[in-house]
Amino acid sequence: MSAGARQLIGSLLVGIAIVAITIAIVTAKLGPGGGRDDDDDRGGDRTEQTDGGRGRGRGRGGDD
Repeated sequence: MSAGARQLIGSLLVGIAIVAITIAIVTAKLGPGGGRDDDDDRGGDRTEQTDGGRGRGRGRGGDD
């Protein structure tokens, strides 16, 4: 195995280790829920904004 191949493999292993350690630290700080509330179900009670039926918006070829 050449020195270049060993350096490449070593760099990849170090990169993977850094990512794994970062994920472990962030998960330990935030917990398994990622800091979200337990009742947050990604938009269950979210209201959608509507334009009230006033046309298609500016620059889209509406009937002005």
